[in-house]
Amino acid sequence: QVHLVESGGGSVHPGGSLRLSCVFSGSIDSIDVMAWYRQGKRDERVLVASITTDGSTNYPHSEKGRFTISRDNAQNMLYLQMSNLQPEDTGVYYCTAQWWSYGRPVTDWGQGTQVTVSS
Repeated sequence: QVHLVESGGGSVHPGGSLRLSCVFSGSIDSIDVMAWYRQGKRDERVLVASITTDGSTNYPHSEKGRFTISRDNAQNMLYLQMSNLQPEDTGVYYCTAQWWSYGRPVTDWGQGTQVTVSS
């Protein structure tokens, strides 16, 4: 199991920036992919960005170009640098770690950190 704790959320005006951090511990050698998800008004958790162990990144939606995911394996940290934030970016951001157990993927989640973008 992987334990994850997020921090860095807060309230900003449109156009502002925030940097989210996630410290992870536990069975970290088994981690395959790490990611950030956002849960907005619809209560649906949407993938924001992901990064593999070899550093390959993926931004499936409009965050590409505004958000940057990075990982520091030496410090057991995952980051999400967010710039030009917009009201639609508001939500609870969760850090996740995916690993494999008996051939099946398992995803552990942090407790989330709130990001609010409003004027």
